[in-house]
Amino acid sequence: MAVVFTFEPHPRKVLRPDSAPGLLTTLDQKVELLAEAGVDAVIVEPFTRAFARTHAREFIQQCLYERVRPVEVYVGYDFHFGRDREGSMRMLTELGPRLGFSVTIIPEVTVDDGDVNSTRIRELLASGDAERAARMLGRPFTVRGKVVRGDGRGRSLGFPTANLEPENEVLPACGVYAGHLKLLDDGDPPRGTQLPAVTNVGRRPTFAGEQIRAEAHALDFDEDLYGRRVEISFRRRLRAEQKFENVDALKRQIAADVEEARRRLEGF
Repeated sequence: MAVVFTFEPHPRKVLRPDSAPGLLTTLDQKVELLAEAGVDAVIVEPFTRAFARTHAREFIQQCLYERVRPVEVYVGYDFHFGRDREGSMRMLTELGPRLGFSVTIIPEVTVDDGDVNSTRIRELLASGDAERAARMLGRPFTVRGKVVRGDGRGRSLGFPTANLEPENEVLPACGVYAGHLKLLDDGDPPRGTQLPAVTNVGRRPTFAGEQIRAEAHALDFDEDLYGRRVEISFRRRLRAEQKFENVDALKRQIAADVEEARRRLEGF
């Protein structure tokens, strides 16, 4: 049986909230992705300031050994644990066999000649490089949320959009992306339906917008999705956000974006 032990919220959000990074997944996404990878159970430990004072040996004894009774423990190469990060790999590998479990340290994973880590993935997303981020993640980056009413601008242009109220803390750089829109709840179309889509992330400068929004136009689809929970994937950035001289120029570019997205998504 494979079990993952994780914390919620992220420890830095409790200990150093001013410098805490935006998380790449919600807890629901994390649990679902782990299940898809073959994990049988996930232990979500509430991380508090009181828990942060747990000494490393106490963590190994009480949290790992007594609660999980592991046979094997796998940790990343830079793993530290316990109060003030006092727990080391040496401590874990020494105590593990005494308690009856082996310890395997997972070495760093590299992609494109660089270490795979959340900081690098966030940097790639911030630069709009959705493809390299996807190679590191092993999947396209996705954002979830509820479809809310906008100002109807997309429909008036002939390209109705699903305006997302994001649940995720990270959005990719402003621009236009090819990807998919997946329905996460019951309704019509049913849960699990996946539609090819072109998604705009940005302020819509042609209309003097200010708030960054994510809005997806599902290709060859014109049904009402208001109130539905969806997941938008970002497979490839088609272009940066830009301001157009008039609405007709914008419509021509959106039509070109749709055709480019259709071409890019062939086979997915």
